[in-house]
Amino acid sequence: MDKSTNFKYFIGIDVSKKTLDLSVLKGKDFEFHVQIDNSIDGLNEFLKLLKKQKININNCLWCAENTGIYNEHLKKTCEVNEIFLWIEKPLQIIRSQGITRGKNDKIDSKRIALFAYKNQESAVKWLPPRNVVIRIKRLISLRRNLMNNLKQLKLAVNEKSFLGSDMELLFKSCELSVNALKQDVKNIEKEILKLIQEDAKLNHMYKLITSIDGIGMFTAVEVITSTNEFKNFDNAKKFACYCGVVPFDYSSGTSVFKKARVSSMANINLKTLLHMSALSSVAMKGEMREYFARKVSEGKNKMSVLNAIRNKLILRIFAVIKKDQSYQKEFSFSFA
Repeated sequence: MDKSTNFKYFIGIDVSKKTLDLSVLKGKDFEFHVQIDNSIDGLNEFLKLLKKQKININNCLWCAENTGIYNEHLKKTCEVNEIFLWIEKPLQIIRSQGITRGKNDKIDSKRIALFAYKNQESAVKWLPPRNVVIRIKRLISLRRNLMNNLKQLKLAVNEKSFLGSDMELLFKSCELSVNALKQDVKNIEKEILKLIQEDAKLNHMYKLITSIDGIGMFTAVEVITSTNEFKNFDNAKKFACYCGVVPFDYSSGTSVFKKARVSSMANINLKTLLHMSALSSVAMKGEMREYFARKVSEGKNKMSVLNAIRNKLILRIFAVIKKDQSYQKEFSFSFA
């Protein structure tokens, strides 16, 4: 992760589908605000404006909320011009502002710029994923949507015995759609695997991660793409927080004391996949099954133990990547 604190100007960008609102601060002092089209041309015009104002883009920290595909033109422009772009979670920015009054795009962009100024030491440069990673991410998203549609259609087919024979045509249509969706899902899975196998770096990471018991194809692929090939996360604990599997204490003085629990702020897709991986590892003969049985026999809650296993799996994933070697299930000791 690329970090820096040598900034003179802070540019807050409020992103919407059609427009970008940009507020420029010099230090904490407001300079100006503009609204431009959310397009490459609009951003190029803004760069010309900065040049007219004699503002060196190398001295600027650009900060925007993560708004998905609406950030694409901004990302591309910053990549081409080697601009330090910090993309932060919207909730992180909102909660940092304290009590606020009033809201519009101009005010929001100024608040984002102030957030960047106050938290500049925590700024992390957005690093563009490689094209192959972008393609895989889009295929994963498409597969996820198809799986949701498949689940709904299967439900209709499974309930046909309750709805009578007059709905037979509808059920046949649903069954045809189910089969078609299943084939589409298989084709997407084959394409994802093909892209991984054709890319030496991805294939190497994939083999390392899947050497861990319980980690299957889609958990490995989701971890690789969500970490941007481990460029966006430098340690397992941060990634575990991102996945929502780290328990946090909830206590205050002597009157408020609750059991440690995980946060609802998480990547739900990753959390679900890691849970399935934990269940798979417990079902296999080996260390995780023994750990699960031992902790449950000690009176631990089963879900708490499974969550601990999810954390262990994340630690192992980062360990095999860092050490650049497959997971070793057995160890041999030599004595001098």
